[in-house]
Amino acid sequence: MVVGDVTTGTDVLVVGAGPGGYVAAIRATQRGLDVTLVERDAYGGVCLNRGCIPSKAYITATDIAHDAATAEEMGIHADPAVDLAAMCGWKDDVVDRLTGGVQKLCKANGVRLVEGTAGFLDEETVRVERDGDREAETISFERCIVATGSRPVELPGLPFGDDPILDSAAVLDLETVPDRLVVVGAGYIGMELSTVFAKLGSDVTVIETLDDVLPGYEDDVARVVRRRAENLGIDFAFGEGATGWHESADGGVVVTTETAGGEGSTHPADRVLVAVGRDPVTDTLNAENAGLEPTDDGFFETDERCRTDVDGIYAVGDVAGEPMLAHAASAEGLVAAEAVAGDASALNTGAVPAAVFTDPEIATVGLTEAEAREVGFDPAVGEMPFTASGRALTRGETDGFVRVVADADGVVRGAQIVGPEASELIAELTLAVEMGATLEDVAATTHTHPTLSEAVMEAAENVRGQAIHTLNR
Repeated sequence: MVVGDVTTGTDVLVVGAGPGGYVAAIRATQRGLDVTLVERDAYGGVCLNRGCIPSKAYITATDIAHDAATAEEMGIHADPAVDLAAMCGWKDDVVDRLTGGVQKLCKANGVRLVEGTAGFLDEETVRVERDGDREAETISFERCIVATGSRPVELPGLPFGDDPILDSAAVLDLETVPDRLVVVGAGYIGMELSTVFAKLGSDVTVIETLDDVLPGYEDDVARVVRRRAENLGIDFAFGEGATGWHESADGGVVVTTETAGGEGSTHPADRVLVAVGRDPVTDTLNAENAGLEPTDDGFFETDERCRTDVDGIYAVGDVAGEPMLAHAASAEGLVAAEAVAGDASALNTGAVPAAVFTDPEIATVGLTEAEAREVGFDPAVGEMPFTASGRALTRGETDGFVRVVADADGVVRGAQIVGPEASELIAELTLAVEMGATLEDVAATTHTHPTLSEAVMEAAENVRGQAIHTLNR
């Protein structure tokens, strides 16, 4: 205890109110535990305030404008006017509604909310520092769930404090569309936001050290997205790493790059978005006081029950490492809370889907064909192209495919989708992977016609050599 602090105690202390933390807090109260939730910034975390929700709001809005402006083939002729300031205000209203909802849900479930920055005093106590003249608070706990999330990686030579250099949150607060936007990084954040601003009318250039977009995804999946991006006018500078920037004579800026061989290039811009990844937030916790030791990358290692190597301390979400996804954080939050309560909960990491909200979308779950072979399966693979989907044709969105990966016994082991509504379609195949469903289970399930989901059924039939609406392998 520190003299002058308010001193309290709780069964479960949750540090961080993002999608991992607030979910863990609510589930723990549902198990009859006394829970205190500490948040230093904004309820809902990065996801609700600066990431998932605001970016998807922009993606939806810009898709509406772009689709209306490019629907001549359907007999629609329009030239929508986009007011970015108004769009930004609408996005903020959505965010405020959701973050306010998080607070109400926590309070309604009996979670005690504390604002401030929590740092460990030892393995059973934290001190919460508050802004201004408000008293600090010392909180003792039986169990602690750390859910402090992550922050954007900052590049040397391109610090976020410099006016034209933006992170993925700041770019969504712009009230005017930059004529020229340079995006550093062709991962999922960079590609989603590149697409948004290309549709708003920016000349977008993406700088990437690797030789293609979306590292970690199969080549034929990433290729569909890259081609669509190129059709939107996005330029790519592959094999280049951003090294810095300077002002230009025309009032803009110039981003400098260098290849692995030392060859330099320059790219003019008005604004620069740096989206090269995220680092876990562990430096505010005084973790060493609790005996917690982050990895070299800054993460806390956990087991399948989200336990760290310190008894009674758990970690969930981005701070616990890959997959750094909001829904993974929520799933881990549930597991941690239930483990704290004595339930036999554990996370099936093989059934955690991932989605990229590019144009078209990408969604995956489980194993790819190559991964299935690496772990000892004899994989069988089937596909259904969206060019053969009646619903995709009526939407004017036929790029991409559904791919299903099964083992020799016909059990679904993974899936990859690139195409319209991939983020929604993956749910059926995630359930299949989670429950150990077979190809016959999926194929024998009657799907509504005409829908995009029929492509899932057809892909499962294609593995079995029995597809009706596409040629069998």
